[in-house]
Amino acid sequence: MKILYIDTTSSYLYGAVWEDNKIKESVNMKLDKDLSVFTLNKISEMLKQAKIEPREIDKIIVVNGPGSFTGIRIGVTIAKTYAYSLKKKITTISSLQAMALSSKKETEYKVPIIDARRDYVYGAIYDKNHLPVLKEQYLSRQALLCAIDNLPGEYSVITNDEIEMNHKEGYSPNFNKIIDTYKEKQEENPHAVNPNYLKLTEAEEKQKVEKHD
Repeated sequence: MKILYIDTTSSYLYGAVWEDNKIKESVNMKLDKDLSVFTLNKISEMLKQAKIEPREIDKIIVVNGPGSFTGIRIGVTIAKTYAYSLKKKITTISSLQAMALSSKKETEYKVPIIDARRDYVYGAIYDKNHLPVLKEQYLSRQALLCAIDNLPGEYSVITNDEIEMNHKEGYSPNFNKIIDTYKEKQEENPHAVNPNYLKLTEAEEKQKVEKHD
């Protein structure tokens, strides 16, 4: 089986080509505002380096959020285009689940978080079996800290953002572990794959406020 993995939910492009239970090529590159400019080319280069034609891909795993609204749309759009035009299978994964799976620390609980600004985060808590103790959501940092205080065991916080938290470790995707975990997960119709923002966009929030005025 040949799998293409795409994650553009942050300022980084995380991508990998997986074949026969191993990573053939991968990219871990900070692109910031150039994400929309270079992502498709970098994915094409990665496939060429792996000596795999897009039509040979059996499945696409795409991270559909939460994270940067613009970044999420880039990755989801590319994945859906590949899947629809080449008639390939597609599976989605949460950025928070990918982060938890990639943790290097042997703690009982994993707490992946992404900065959502104004002292809010996208966060979740998973146990050692990767089951959600606190489902992924948009919440205040203080609310997350309260949830962490009630954990009966040791925990690690996975993030690449400058957020004031204890027991932090940086996030670098463990492509093998993520893909191996999701390679047999249920596929979706490409048309049904949507961004997982976890909150309204600023434009939607403004529109909601205007409707109530």
